[in-house]
Amino acid sequence: MTSRKPPVMADIARIAGVSSMTVSRAFRRDSRISPETRDAILKVAEEMGYVFDATASNLRSQKTDFVAVTIPSLNNANFADTVEGLSRTLAERGMQILLGHTNYDMQAEEQLIGQLLRRKPQAIVLTGGKHTERGRRLLVNSGIPVIETWDVPADPIGYHVGFSNAGAVQRMVDHFVEAGYRRIAFIGGDASRDTRGEDRRLGFIRAMEHHGLASSRLIAAGPPPISMREGASAMIKLLETRPDTEAVICVSDLSAFGALTECQRRGIAVPEQIAIAGFGNYEIAGICVPSLTTIDARAREIGEHAGALVLDLLDGKRPAASVTLEPRLLRRASSR
Repeated sequence: MTSRKPPVMADIARIAGVSSMTVSRAFRRDSRISPETRDAILKVAEEMGYVFDATASNLRSQKTDFVAVTIPSLNNANFADTVEGLSRTLAERGMQILLGHTNYDMQAEEQLIGQLLRRKPQAIVLTGGKHTERGRRLLVNSGIPVIETWDVPADPIGYHVGFSNAGAVQRMVDHFVEAGYRRIAFIGGDASRDTRGEDRRLGFIRAMEHHGLASSRLIAAGPPPISMREGASAMIKLLETRPDTEAVICVSDLSAFGALTECQRRGIAVPEQIAIAGFGNYEIAGICVPSLTTIDARAREIGEHAGALVLDLLDGKRPAASVTLEPRLLRRASSR
């Protein structure tokens, strides 16, 4: 029994009554093809079971149809929202993402950048604005749009879409101080790896010192990403070493939920005896009891803005500026 020969582009062109070039342009969403012609071609291709060979097309055009993306954590809802916002925006142009995981390790990011660039993406979107010297050099010399997200880099490579992590926590400290809290602590992670977590820690220190308050209530919680269990362990340490603490700001909502659970386990009322705040506006922050005061980093919007910047740059436009978002402080039941 002989296998059936799969349809080729010439077969689609013959049945649709167009040229093979027109078929190719239809699959590449070329603006020179009318929507009606594209729909007719795609309908014929669907009926024939044709699969467009993007690899061959890319070799001819020297262009790919994907954008490389790096994220530090695969199980972080914030980064998932950013990727979704980015992916949806790029999909409007028929583009996809190639995702790389750095695990909060700049050396791993450096290696990943090299691997991604060898696949000739049309742009690269990175989480964070701090990189190794070699990683930065690779990005500068890549010749493609580079978008750094979740940060406001001191020396951006190209464009950025993000916010000041330090400024966001400073705003939380201001909120706590205005509410009457004075003995405030910070639960964070491994500052040598999580650069955004370190910025939040520095924002806490600066804000406390600005208000003339002690900034020494700093509790490490292990390497990032900080889990709920590690947040609970950090809360145990805080309660044992600084039992007079009135409020605690956590580096993420997950660690804040762990801290909240530990207080409930010990019969410590929140916020009557101690207030707790997180960072990220995870779903769990809004449904736990009491609900967590937190910072909404506008994760999905970061991805949408990054995608729009990529498309503008690929179209030859030069946006006037990067995008700096203002995180939202959400006051909930875990603080007064």
